[in-house]
Amino acid sequence: MRIPLSRPDVGEREIELVTRVLRSGQLSLGPRLAEFEEKFASYVGSRYAVAVNSGTSALHLCIKALGIGAGHEVLTTSFSFVASANCILYEGAIPAFADIDAARLNLDPDNVSAVIARDYVWKGGQLTNRASGRVLKAILPVHVFGLPCDMAPIRELAQTFNLRVVEDACEALGARYGEQAAGTLGDAGVFAFYPNKQMTTAEGGMIVTNDARLARVCRSLRNQGRDESAAWLRHERLGYNYRLSELHCALGLAQLERIDELLAAREQVALGYARLLSGIPRIALPCDPPDRKRSWFVYVIRVVGPSASSLRRKLIEGLRTRGIACQTYFPAIHLQPYFRGVPLTPVRPLPQTESASDSCVALPFFSSMTSEQTEEVCTAVREIVQRSAGVRKRAPTIDRPPVPSLNHARESEGRLGLR
Repeated sequence: MRIPLSRPDVGEREIELVTRVLRSGQLSLGPRLAEFEEKFASYVGSRYAVAVNSGTSALHLCIKALGIGAGHEVLTTSFSFVASANCILYEGAIPAFADIDAARLNLDPDNVSAVIARDYVWKGGQLTNRASGRVLKAILPVHVFGLPCDMAPIRELAQTFNLRVVEDACEALGARYGEQAAGTLGDAGVFAFYPNKQMTTAEGGMIVTNDARLARVCRSLRNQGRDESAAWLRHERLGYNYRLSELHCALGLAQLERIDELLAAREQVALGYARLLSGIPRIALPCDPPDRKRSWFVYVIRVVGPSASSLRRKLIEGLRTRGIACQTYFPAIHLQPYFRGVPLTPVRPLPQTESASDSCVALPFFSSMTSEQTEEVCTAVREIVQRSAGVRKRAPTIDRPPVPSLNHARESEGRLGLR
């Protein structure tokens, strides 16, 4: 593709720090790991950070360390990358899905509350599923596309019903909910550093928490269950090889030095999209509430109106024909082929989730994207939609002044959003 879906932003500083590690002779469990964890915790405002080899591993360790397993359920969203549900399945627990907010595409606290009232009974100090008998242990909100969920009512529900909260902030590094950083609003938060993220370690993830016990257990679990304070080959629990190498940590440190620059560059690309896509019939743009700051991970538009899925297909085909990468994003997890064997109880419709899954398109998005590339994408979107939807051609808006802020905007390939 002439314009890729994503592209990592790696410079000379990253090469320098990685090269230092190569020359040091210590490629794992060295000083860069501790430094990366310390500086990342400081950046997001948490007491502890635990680096692992992927966001998926980070989610898995949080579920494991919180004691969630067979006989348990976790309330989450189906509008996410599959890792958000897989981490629950790994431990023998079952995801219970609530629907999303139609405008924000995040877990809807009102629907979470409705699901709890409808499907669970309070018994013996815990919520028990009326149909399956499984105990609800946690809520796992996902900050979809870098926009924080409405966390205040989610935390209130968790406190009321004695539930743990694990934030999937894999797409939301730098996002804020009020004065707090996304990922620091629950018992633990998880970030991912795949190459399309706001910062990258090539592969990698991070757990953040203020819970000393949770951090200690996760550090042990990532390294084969090793006892950190005892002999080299003493293992106090069943663990995993989820370590993050010194090379990855060095790359992460260089990216963290540049994080404000990287986030600002992505915001400028998003502003360009908001300006150039404004006013195109049948296309809805991201729309953010004033109490939250999005961290721009991807730029996703929605095709709306009659036969939206057909128009979306034509848009995707047209963009790819022009050498512009794009992707449907996200397919609903509960409709994935492998989920047919998961014993969801009860099985209920998720209309907003399924509507979003049928209408969203991720456009090319990365920090080094040029204004010429953005204009080419937007011109193509406008022309394809006007031709395919049979609407009258409007004058192009490339010369319009930018909108004053992202809050005024209206509502690789195939691997976007990997944890």
